[in-house]
Amino acid sequence: MFFNSVSPATFVAFILLLLPGVLGSPVLKRSGSKLALDNDFPDPSFINVPGGKWYAFGTEGNGKRVQVAESDDFTSWALLDIEGLPKVAAWEEDAMHFAPDVIRREDGKYIMYYCANSKKVGPNKNDHHCVGTAVSDDPKGPYIPNDEPLVCDLDKGGAIDPAGFQDKDGTYYVTYKVNGNNIGHGGDCNNGVDPLVPTPLMLQKLGKDAVTPVGDPVQILDRNTADGDGPLVEAPSLVSSSGTYYLFYSTHCFNERSYDTRYATASSITGPYTKNNQQILKSGDNPSLIAPGGATVHPDGDGGRMLFHGWCDSSMEQRCMYNAEISLDGSKASIV
Repeated sequence: MFFNSVSPATFVAFILLLLPGVLGSPVLKRSGSKLALDNDFPDPSFINVPGGKWYAFGTEGNGKRVQVAESDDFTSWALLDIEGLPKVAAWEEDAMHFAPDVIRREDGKYIMYYCANSKKVGPNKNDHHCVGTAVSDDPKGPYIPNDEPLVCDLDKGGAIDPAGFQDKDGTYYVTYKVNGNNIGHGGDCNNGVDPLVPTPLMLQKLGKDAVTPVGDPVQILDRNTADGDGPLVEAPSLVSSSGTYYLFYSTHCFNERSYDTRYATASSITGPYTKNNQQILKSGDNPSLIAPGGATVHPDGDGGRMLFHGWCDSSMEQRCMYNAEISLDGSKASIV
C-alpha cells in the first residue's frame, strides 16, 4: 500500500496537496436545499402568519385551483385538502390557475395574486393570462376574487407569475412577467427563433389596498443571451435586506434540466438591477434536484427563507416543493 511506504512528512504533504481539490469538489458544494413536500406543488409561495404557522400556495393541481400546504417549522409540510380559490371572477376562465402568491395586508387581511386564462383572447388565440387578485380573512382561504384583473398585457403575450412585496416605507408593489414567449416564433420555450420576443419582469406600485395600480408599471429586468439567460426570464421574487433589493428569477425552459434560479440586485426598488449571472440553484445541486425554479424568498434576520420547485424524479411529470435557507450579504445571495 502507498500510505505504508512513505514517511509521515510525505503523507502530510500529500494530503495538503489534495485538500484544494477535495474542498472544491461538487460533492462538498451541494446546495443546502431539501425536499419539503413530496407531491405535485409547482411555483410555491409562502407566508408566515401571527402565531408562527407557515402556509404555502401552489399552482393548480391535485384537484385544486390553488393548492395550500402548512407547516409549524418550515421544514415539515402537509398538503391540505382545501381549495384556496373556490370561485373564479367574471373575467377569467376556470382553467390554468398558477403561480399564486400571498401577502398579509396591514389591516390583517390576506391578498392573493394569481394568474389565470382571461376570457378575452390574445393575438395567438391560445393561452391568454392575466394577473388577478383575491382577498381572505384567513391565510388558508377561501380567497374571494376581485371583479377585474390587475394586469393583462394580452397584446404582449399576457401577464403571469405575480409576487407581492411591501417596502420598508409600507408601500405595496407586485412584480410579474410579461409572457412574451407566448407570442414567440417557435423553438425553446416558443422563443428560440428570431426575432426573439421580450419577456420583461415588471414592477407595479399599488395603493393601500394592495390591489389598485398606482401609475404605470416599470420594467426592472429582461432576458439577455450575453448574461447566460435562456429564451426567457420569469418567476420574479423581490426582497430587501440592509438597503439592497434582491430580485430572484428563473431562466431557460421549466421543462428542461437547464432551468435554474438566479438573482439581480439594486439600491433602489425601481433599479437599475445588476444581474449576478450565476446560478444560485441548478440541476444537480443535490442528488435529486432537477430544474429548480419558481422560487419565492422572504427575508429572515440576516438572511432569508426560500421555497421553490424541482421535478420530483427523472420522468419530469410532477414538480415537488423544496425549501432552503439563504444568506443575503451586501450584494451577494447564497444558499446556506
